[in-house]
Parts: sequence; structure tokens; C-alpha cells
Amino acid sequence: MKELENKILTEGKVIDNSILKVDSFFNYCIDISMLRSVGKFIASHFKNVDKVLTIEASGIAFAVAVAFELGNVPVIFAKKSKTAVTSTDENYIAMVHSFTHGIDNNIYVSKRFLNENDNVLIVDDFLANGAASIGLVQICQQAKANVVGVGIGIEKEFQGGRKKLQDLGCKIVSAARITAFENNKPIFSTEKY
Repeated sequence: MKELENKILTEGKVIDNSILKVDSFFNYCIDISMLRSVGKFIASHFKNVDKVLTIEASGIAFAVAVAFELGNVPVIFAKKSKTAVTSTDENYIAMVHSFTHGIDNNIYVSKRFLNENDNVLIVDDFLANGAASIGLVQICQQAKANVVGVGIGIEKEFQGGRKKLQDLGCKIVSAARITAFENNKPIFSTEKY
């Protein structure tokens, strides 16, 4: 998606050829026009979606944008922490390693909101090593729900998440695919999505 790639080039900042900082339009401060464009782009590649699944917190805005474009399907988000009302019997649970924070978290999705009749699109803002999306795939597997694919805002392809998800049989659509950082600049994939 050229619009997002241009925004990354003009407003993003690469640090130490490893971290992409896009907080001025993608994370802390979200450019709503860009959010809607990303949502429309991802949604245009999927059909027959009953629910959109994401993980708190940064993925929620993108999941909502995609769900809107899919005809206002429900958005479910996995919680990263157990609450007083969280019961193992009532939740699907998966372990996810946070690349950003360098810690492992259990994620929880209530069994009330995901079941075997659901066609689920997983959506997240970033794809790096794939841990968050793989955890959400595992949640869907526990629910016996059908994963129709994974929609991503920005993918750092060189960190291997795409390959891991493809090995699980997932279709992946990314609005921007970065194959490498060179001289603190992103190199975008020439692949379609």
C-alpha cells in the first residue's frame, strides 16, 4: 500500500536498523485517515468473515477499522492479563512472547465469544516474529474456529513471522511489508501484499 509506505518514509524513524518508530501516526497518535485506508486495504482481501480477532492494545484500532470495512462484524480482543473474573474454564488461553517488551504473557479470550462456527480474521498493527498472531491462531484452534487469514498493518518480514504463519496455513495480507532496514531506512517488498 503506497500510501502507508510513503507515510513510513516521511514520518517513521528507524533506530539502529532494527526498530521502526511510527508513533506519530500508527501507535500513540493514530492518523485516522491512514487507519481507515489500512482497514479498507486489508478487508478488501478477505470474504466471509464472521469475527475479527486481535490482541490488546495496539491492534484494537486496526481490528475495528477492518471490521467496519467488512460490514461491521464483531471485534474480539485477547486480554493480556488475568482479572478477578477470568477463569481458565471460561477462556481459551495461549502463551505469547512480546517482542516489544521482552516478556511472556498468557492471553485470554472468553469462550462465549468464539466458537467452531466462526470464520475469523486475525488483525494486528505489526508482524515481526509472529508470536502474537500465532497465539491468536492457537486460540482459534482451541475454539475450532476457522482462521480465514491474518491482516497486518506493518510487517517486518525479515523477522520471520510471515513464514511461521504460512507454515500454519494462514493467508497473510500486510499493508506495508519491510524486507530490511539499511542505513536506518526501510526497504519495502516488491511483493503484492
